[in-house]
Amino acid sequence: MRAFTAVVNPVSGGGKAFAHWEPVAELLRAAGATVRAERTRSREHAVQCATEAARRGEVVVAVGGDGMVRDAADGAVRGGGTLGIVPAGRGNDLARALGLPTDPAGLARLLLEGPTRQIDVLDVNGVIAPGNVYIGIDSLATRIINASRWVPALLLYRLAPVRAILSWRPAGYTVRVDDTAEQRMRAHTVVIANSGAYGHGLRIVPPAVLDDGLLDVMVVGDGPRSMIVKFMSEAKQGTHVHRPEVSLRTGLTVTVDADRPVPVCADGDEIAHLPATVTLLPAALTIIAPA
Repeated sequence: MRAFTAVVNPVSGGGKAFAHWEPVAELLRAAGATVRAERTRSREHAVQCATEAARRGEVVVAVGGDGMVRDAADGAVRGGGTLGIVPAGRGNDLARALGLPTDPAGLARLLLEGPTRQIDVLDVNGVIAPGNVYIGIDSLATRIINASRWVPALLLYRLAPVRAILSWRPAGYTVRVDDTAEQRMRAHTVVIANSGAYGHGLRIVPPAVLDDGLLDVMVVGDGPRSMIVKFMSEAKQGTHVHRPEVSLRTGLTVTVDADRPVPVCADGDEIAHLPATVTLLPAALTIIAPA
């Protein structure tokens, strides 16, 4: 039988992460599983706890939002272990992309008996991220989201891009994909996608697939602010990728720099500084998820 160590972000979901975890933990214990829980103090502490649990052969359960999943996945990869997820954050985009249940009974059943699959992850200047990296107006919006935890999640994820637009101006980016020549352009954002899903359920990069052995690079070129508003509206249906200012490529390694400091965010948090090198690690993460 699987043994579990939950890595819990105590501030996720407005401080309700343990309330999401306890009913699941009780069901796991009732089934005879060994269950531990670690309350994280920082990103580094979360990665450490997850790495140690993975090395003990326990399933690392990320209890929190996408940032907690990123840190637990980092440790699971480093420790050669298996990741489970109990969604307890505001966005929960990776859990949604994987089709995970949200009720305690469904989550406990999946953790105990569910199949595992291997998915790709991104290495971002040494930080492991299973979802997406974004550098531009959406990373500025992430700063706003993380500074406004008291606002209801769905409202916040729709208001933050609007606030970001008001203070944003396009940056001059330098982007290199694999061994191709550098491209220089003025743009609103550069996204390096593995799952393609973020922003509370938006499919920002629809072609991205978690286990196809490729990362997807989307660049949203310069244009008027009204274009960004239309882009965000169209992103709900995925039709934004047909806009003339949007370009898509695939590769294995991407290097991004800009002519001014721009936040580098991955799965809900600012995690690096420019220049950033993002490398795909194929099938590097074993995760419990529906087939």
